[in-house]
Amino acid sequence: MTTQLPEQAPDARHQTLVLGGGCFWCTEGVFVRVKGVLDVESGYANGNTQRFPNPTYEQVCSGATGYNEVVKLVYDPAQVSTPELLEVFFATHDPTTLNRQGNDVGSQYRSGVYFTTSEQQAEALATIVALNAGGELGGPVVTEVQALACYTAAEAYHQDYFAQHPNQGYCAFVVGPKVEKFLATFKRLARQG
Repeated sequence: MTTQLPEQAPDARHQTLVLGGGCFWCTEGVFVRVKGVLDVESGYANGNTQRFPNPTYEQVCSGATGYNEVVKLVYDPAQVSTPELLEVFFATHDPTTLNRQGNDVGSQYRSGVYFTTSEQQAEALATIVALNAGGELGGPVVTEVQALACYTAAEAYHQDYFAQHPNQGYCAFVVGPKVEKFLATFKRLARQG
């Protein structure tokens, strides 16, 4: 079901941020390991709700819906800040390739930050300015930063996909290395236990 998210998560102490970093299996596999992230759900965001009010995976994969494969994060800012989440996000995908992550090609794989508060918007834009000024990514950041306009949860079989299928080919060769990179690079942000 497509939902309009409120400015705040259901618990006023928590926030919601939606991120598109290519295939949602990869992004979910990383963020379920971040301390302070209370819930991670794979889904579709910011597409054509008039033509596709409840998009399916097959429709999104066609590239015709305008939706992006995303993860919806509910997090506790007292444990992990928005800038820290953005740091992990930008380090675990390639934000310099338009509509592409590795072999996954199409607008549904675009890099995107879909904010639910004006503070998240400002932090995302400041992060991109800093990344571009630093030049360490080898090209300009093409990540779109937009207000979350719509969100639909992905089908149940996509949820916790990496945890359920770690030896599946894509998971073993694409998701696994991203998770290992996160664990090696962001020990301070990794969930304990």
